[in-house]
Amino acid sequence: MKKQKKKKTLAFKNAVAGYLFILPFILGFILFMVVPLGQSLRMTFSSVNPMPDGTGISMDWVGIKNYKDAFLVDAEFVPMLLGEITKVLINTPATLIFSFFIALLLNQNFKGRGFVRAIFFLPVILSSGVIVGIEYNNALLSDMKEMIAETSNDASVTAVLEEILVTSESSPMSKMFQYVFDIINKVYDIAIASGIQIIMFLSALQTISPSMFEAAKIEGCTAWESFWKITFPMVSSMILVNVIYTVIDFFLKTDNTVMTKISEEVGKLNYGFSSAMAWVYFLCVIIILGIVSLIISKKVYYYE
Repeated sequence: MKKQKKKKTLAFKNAVAGYLFILPFILGFILFMVVPLGQSLRMTFSSVNPMPDGTGISMDWVGIKNYKDAFLVDAEFVPMLLGEITKVLINTPATLIFSFFIALLLNQNFKGRGFVRAIFFLPVILSSGVIVGIEYNNALLSDMKEMIAETSNDASVTAVLEEILVTSESSPMSKMFQYVFDIINKVYDIAIASGIQIIMFLSALQTISPSMFEAAKIEGCTAWESFWKITFPMVSSMILVNVIYTVIDFFLKTDNTVMTKISEEVGKLNYGFSSAMAWVYFLCVIIILGIVSLIISKKVYYYE
């Protein structure tokens, strides 16, 4: 008798479809990224010098000297690295909360909803390509920013509240208020970085069946209870995706001091030293993503 073929489950079919979608990226990574990554890792343990005839580079093994120079000799790298990590830890939760709140608003029925959605996604377009260079390198915008800073009223409501509430740096409540005021001062950066996250949250919200809310309303659930019992668990898988995207996005921004430092060292032809800093930075990003993913994945609710 011929063996009966096992029926493929829906999960297996979905997994195959997913791998087919990411197959071009996997092939591109293997063909174009593996060799440069290996060469970059080798550079971190070598003294790299251009050949006199300009035909290539020579690499002499120096062990972990470049890593020692990054941590013990260079006075800028470690403070910059800690500063960027702190910035990510502050901005990531604020970005997720802001984008989730805006997605909840945009998921409501109101006139001009499509136009408002386009407005919130517009920063994603404006912050890409040439516009980034205009934002950070344009002399006119820089002069305008300085003029606004000079003519702004220091006795604003936010400044007065900050002076009143942030009384002691050692107090836990004072630290919480300081965190809130730091977020308020960075609201422009947070709004600029929230476009993709808003779209992802919005797509997750639209997959929730309205019948679930109708059944909850019949059972006597309030809007607050429906949010925590239905909305939040159903979009929790997208929270993990948005956390990973947001962390990587903040670590790769154009105004990132560590990235600027690495680029400057490359310009000075310090290939080994710059490669060591790049790999340390890369490992820090991977460790943070691993810890965050491990924590959040335990609370994620998956449904078919």
